[in-house]
Amino acid sequence: MKTAALLKTVTLFVCISLTSLAAFCQDSPRETVNGTVAGANVSIGYGSPSVRGRKIWGDLVPYGKLWRTGANPVTTFETSKDLSIGGKTLPAGKYSIFTLPGENEWQIIFNSETGQWGIKDDGSANDDPAKDVLTVTVKPEKSKEFHEHLTFVIDQQGFELLWENLAVPVAIK
Repeated sequence: MKTAALLKTVTLFVCISLTSLAAFCQDSPRETVNGTVAGANVSIGYGSPSVRGRKIWGDLVPYGKLWRTGANPVTTFETSKDLSIGGKTLPAGKYSIFTLPGENEWQIIFNSETGQWGIKDDGSANDDPAKDVLTVTVKPEKSKEFHEHLTFVIDQQGFELLWENLAVPVAIK
C-alpha cells in the first residue's frame, strides 16, 4: 500500500514538473541587437515572441492599444549620444520602448523608466506616461518577407521592428 501511495506522489510530482517546464519553455527568448546610428552606439534589448500561426496585428496586438513592444520585461533602447528622431532630440541614455500600433501609423514612445515587467497585472502596458521622454509617429510598411520572430534591426538610417508581415521603420539622424 505504501508503494502505491509513493508511486502516486512521484507521478504527481513528475506531471507538475513537466507542466511547469512546458510553461517555462514558452517564454520568449531575450535578444539584443547593437549598431551605430548617427555616430552613436545603439543597443535594443527585447523579448522575441513567435507568430506560431496567430494573427498578430489587429488581433494579438490590437490597434489603438498601448503595447509593451515585445514580450516579458520591457524592450530597452540605449544610445551613447543624443539622437534626432522625428525632428526631436532623444538625450543619450537608456529608455524603455512602448508603441501604439495603428493600421496606418504608429507612435513610438521612449520612456525613462527601465527594468520593469512589460505589462501590469491587468494586462495593460506598464508605461508611466509621466516618464515618457519622446513620442514620434511613424508609418508601418509591408515587410519584404515573413518574420516568425519579433526582430529589431539597426542600420545607418535608424532601426526597424519586423514581425509577421510588417516592418516599422524609425528614422534617426
